[in-house]
Amino acid sequence: MPRLRRLSGKEVIKILREFGFEIYNQKGSHVKLERITSNGQRQRLVVAVHGNKPIRIGTLRSIFCQASEFVPEDELYPHFYTES
Repeated sequence: MPRLRRLSGKEVIKILREFGFEIYNQKGSHVKLERITSNGQRQRLVVAVHGNKPIRIGTLRSIFCQASEFVPEDELYPHFYTES
């Protein structure tokens, strides 16, 4: 059964950068990412970064759900889930 990987905030940001998101602001441990589509629409996400500590599972699931509004879920899935 697929399980969420244990990812740190830095790892999540690296994944989202592969899909065109860039850091546009940071306040404390929260990093705001944004990408602008070809039609000028702004797509924004927030990721908590606490060093190299893994993000809690519920928070990670929430980030995945929010990101899947902008990126096809089947493209995100291999980055966030493992088959074992």
